[in-house]
Amino acid sequence: MKITPLRIPDIKLVTPHQIGDERGYFAEIFRADVFAKACGHWTFVQDNESRSAKAGTVRGLHFQSEPSAQGKLVRCTAGALFDVAVDIRRGSPTFGEWVGETLTPTNGRQLWLPPGFAHGFCSLEPDTVICYKVTSYYSAECDKGLAWDDPAVGVTWPEAIDPSTLSAKDRTQPRLGDLPEYFAF
Repeated sequence: MKITPLRIPDIKLVTPHQIGDERGYFAEIFRADVFAKACGHWTFVQDNESRSAKAGTVRGLHFQSEPSAQGKLVRCTAGALFDVAVDIRRGSPTFGEWVGETLTPTNGRQLWLPPGFAHGFCSLEPDTVICYKVTSYYSAECDKGLAWDDPAVGVTWPEAIDPSTLSAKDRTQPRLGDLPEYFAF
């Protein structure tokens, strides 16, 4: 398992090593000791999964505030997706910046986002499935979001994006400038 910091160093790209032959492949997709050395000691308490029927489906940008702030380890198990993390930690040198990675079952990549980042994605193929481990249980009271299209953040979404797929909640999320200080650096 190779763990690489991205342009925002707290976001890590986790790439499992695949051993393959004519039958397919084997990969360790998570190993606590290797993960802890690169990302810190975290306990995952819940696994989530969602399926997007249409290519271009956009979900996010979501996060949970304290006391239920979540770190997420995200992967794609079917289809393909463009996964995005936005730094929302006030005082961070990368506050308001974003990183994005294409995740597929074939490339096996995973994205680690510690608490303090908004998360979203766009499905690139029909029937895309995203799976992610989280470090805190879901809390409706702590469920928050950031506008997916905030020009102050400027995420470069794939051409496939279809804003008509947004949920009612995601259509009304605040912009970065209107977001309360949920996380400090």
